Amino acid sequence: MADPATVRTDARRHHDPQVRGFASDNYAGAHPEILAAIALAHGGHQVAYGEDDYTGHLQRVMHSHFGPTAEAFPVFNGTGANLVARQALTDGWGAVICAESAHINVDEGGAPERMGGLKLLTVPTPDGKLTPELIDRQAYGWDDEHRAMPQVVSITQNTELGTVYTPDEIRAIC
Repeated sequence: MADPATVRTDARRHHDPQVRGFASDNYAGAHPEILAAIALAHGGHQVAYGEDDYTGHLQRVMHSHFGPTAEAFPVFNGTGANLVARQALTDGWGAVICAESAHINVDEGGAPERMGGLKLLTVPTPDGKLTPELIDRQAYGWDDEHRAMPQVVSITQNTELGTVYTPDEIRAIC
């Protein structure tokens, strides 16, 4: 059994940094500029829960790019970002239409439904891409208070099956 003190101080790299994996946003390490910013912010103390100087700076940057009503919600990873974005777009009874093979349906551990309270209305697709006709299979029931109301269509560029939407396909979905 390894000595706990040795395990704690063992800072050797345990992977090949030349190997690339693109299956998840969590596979890659942080960009060097991000690590430098974290190291800079690491010293001292700041107020928590969004009242810190760094979050204030982030909000000012967002306002400069997207206008005075824009707000940023920093999250840990892509699943968190997907969850926050979809919650911002839907009501408590809202639903999201997506391909059956969509990342939010098969790769996020049930987070949209369990953590976000969002019903996913899935549609089988031959190639992972939604079309207006496929969306119509779930885009109904707004007059039925017992059904989760479809409010958002979620597409992924590239799909989980590797297919890519054209600008015209995205326009048709919109």
